[in-house]
Amino acid sequence: MPTINIPESEKELVLRAQALSGLTLGQIAHQQNIQVPEKLNKEKGWVGLLLEQVLGASAGSKPIPDFPHLGIELKSLPIDRNGKPLETTFVCVAPLTGLIGATWQNSHIKNKLAKVLWVPVIAERGIPVSERIIATPFIWSPNEDDEKLLSHDWQELTDMIVLGEVENINGKLGQVLQLRPKAANSHAKTKAFNKNGQPFMTLPRGFYLKTAFTHQIIQRFLRIN
Repeated sequence: MPTINIPESEKELVLRAQALSGLTLGQIAHQQNIQVPEKLNKEKGWVGLLLEQVLGASAGSKPIPDFPHLGIELKSLPIDRNGKPLETTFVCVAPLTGLIGATWQNSHIKNKLAKVLWVPVIAERGIPVSERIIATPFIWSPNEDDEKLLSHDWQELTDMIVLGEVENINGKLGQVLQLRPKAANSHAKTKAFNKNGQPFMTLPRGFYLKTAFTHQIIQRFLRIN
């Protein structure tokens, strides 16, 4: 597997990412001597890991942006041929304990979304994984309206966790952000508290961006360009 240098600047990272435009995942994987899975059902993070490798991300599994020296998070975004996102976007694992005094300003999710390199991938189900094509990557940061929506949803969902209502949270809550189980299997458990303040074990939860929100982000980028 070739060693990729860490990009020294945002400009270098964007140019490196945009050089992938029009390439298939198979072509990129071949350059990296990486085997392409036939299906992504059991390897949902494969595309992201491939892009991390080829773009020189250095964070690994640490809870920091993928390019920590640049403060930039990397997100692949499966879309159809019309630019519509095909699924929600995982942002980060949500803490279910230790939230007293937590604020949006000091939250991990705000840090993750401060600046994002989006890499759209034309990935309709009928297209084999190796033939899925990279569209044009772009940099995005939340504007004032985005920030208000994200912080409002985060606050609402976090309040429910603190009040012991985590089991009552479903994907319909939140305008742009949702909280739902995030675990490799049903045996993975983490501690939370019920409304009586008693600890119990539940599935880990993750924050996801809803598709309507990421669709707006893409449309905004297309209008700019």
